[in-house]
Amino acid sequence: MTRLVTYLVRLATILFGYAVASLAASAFLNVLFLASLGYSPAHAQPATTASLYFSIPFVALFVAYFAFMPSVIVILAAEILGRRDWLYYALAGAVVAGVFLGLVDHARDSTFAVTDTSAILAVIGGGMVGGIFYWLSAGRWAGSWWQGEASPRSRTEG
Repeated sequence: MTRLVTYLVRLATILFGYAVASLAASAFLNVLFLASLGYSPAHAQPATTASLYFSIPFVALFVAYFAFMPSVIVILAAEILGRRDWLYYALAGAVVAGVFLGLVDHARDSTFAVTDTSAILAVIGGGMVGGIFYWLSAGRWAGSWWQGEASPRSRTEG
């Protein structure tokens, strides 16, 4: 029964980390695109700040939707291998963003394709920010559910 509770707590932690990562990537993209339009904190209008309260969670829904399947693979690999370093999650976030861009580029609906170099780099940067924030909220404890039993590496090596 305690293993089941451990698994459920870890699953909740992973879901929480994924939500935090989606919000962080969304905030990065929102602020980056507002800055590219010429808005700065010194010139921010109250409407601009208030619109971020709506647009960041709204864009986070799309980020979470489009990055879900590649993220599941990356998170599962990190949990099984016990990867706990921030660099893995930053690079994995870039890979997830690259997979998203590749899938969007080869989709039948070509009007959604991202072709501008600065937009591609912004999406990849957003993936890296999301990966780092996932590490901050959940990735530092990856593979902790293996504690108490032999890890997969020790079973294959021994």
